[in-house]
Amino acid sequence: MYVVESKGGAIVCMLLALLFLGTWPALITLLERRGRLPQHTYLDYTITNLLAAVIIALTFGQIGDSTVERPNFFTQLSQANWSSVLFAMAGGVVLSLGNLSTQYAWAFVGLSVVEVISSSMTVVIGTTLNYFLDGKINKAEILFPGVGCFLVAVCLASAVHSSNAADYKAKLSSWPIDNETGKGTVFSSASEEAVLKDRENGGGPIRKAKAGTATFLIELEKRRSIKVFGKSMLIGLTLTFFAGVCFSLFSPAFNLATNDQWHTLKQGVPKLAVYTAFFYFSVSCFVIALVLNISFLYHPALGVSKSSFKAYLKDWNGRGWAFLAGFLCGFGNGLQFMGGQAAGYAAADAVQALPLVSTFWGVVLFGEYRRSSRRTYILLFGMLFMFIIAVGILMASSGHRK
Repeated sequence: MYVVESKGGAIVCMLLALLFLGTWPALITLLERRGRLPQHTYLDYTITNLLAAVIIALTFGQIGDSTVERPNFFTQLSQANWSSVLFAMAGGVVLSLGNLSTQYAWAFVGLSVVEVISSSMTVVIGTTLNYFLDGKINKAEILFPGVGCFLVAVCLASAVHSSNAADYKAKLSSWPIDNETGKGTVFSSASEEAVLKDRENGGGPIRKAKAGTATFLIELEKRRSIKVFGKSMLIGLTLTFFAGVCFSLFSPAFNLATNDQWHTLKQGVPKLAVYTAFFYFSVSCFVIALVLNISFLYHPALGVSKSSFKAYLKDWNGRGWAFLAGFLCGFGNGLQFMGGQAAGYAAADAVQALPLVSTFWGVVLFGEYRRSSRRTYILLFGMLFMFIIAVGILMASSGHRK
């Protein structure tokens, strides 16, 4: 079994995890904005998410000889370690619920704000729990100021959301209103369908709406699978804060699974290796996602279109991107846990800097915050600046597990 033991190796794992975990939400959001049903996307995502854990277990978990203190993956599958397994599976359940909630929250309040709020909550709650579970191996005088900076980032993220929502409302209020339906219109005739069809088929030159304009927002609403116009933004914030609570618990649960701080294992039974724990963690994550999303196919939430399992199997539009998102998330989580086992899970929560990556993709791919007010830009800059400081402080608190 391969074990990351150096502080430098742990930091490399964290940086790779940061890149992967910050990118996969952008791929899921891209598919939703193109009109693919979130149930279809999440079912694809969860398959490769589990596959990533299996690949990690069969490679890193099987490298080298199996010893009593460091048993390989297959050896641990037959050992009496079910108390630790249950902790790992509990972590997978809350992560699955959190990821599922954010998939809908992204549509309502944007990729950037959702990631900052949920990640900051993860650090404020989860890092504090991990600090005590890890026997205080991280430097408290550095760690907790970093946690405080994350808390400030949450407040600024909420302010960014409020300001950006006001900007959207101002843009749409000046758009022409259809006197019969009372809704804004983008095209004045039935040519709308022809234009959109031509655009999908890669036809002739089409004047593309500029990101951030009212036309852009309304065209986006027509394409996307989760309709947000006319719905309260409070729905998105509620889902975001729920996800934040879920994300706060999965890392401490995994910590308990691999280090047995509560001494639930019988004497002589080795602690669960990070790769074995991650396998059980991902299995429970997969089962919860499978059950909920198949249910959502027939009983969708938040006005999403109804579907069926047969329709899902036939839907190959964007499936490759969904598979890639699952791989990125799976390997990102695995790398985070590998780094946490070496340097402390409190320090490994530095990967919650993923909103820095997500915000980059949100601005570049989706035109978030384009043509927003000066107040929104100032708040956005303050949020990201505070976030960068917080992450730097958190990484500086890294310890070394004996």
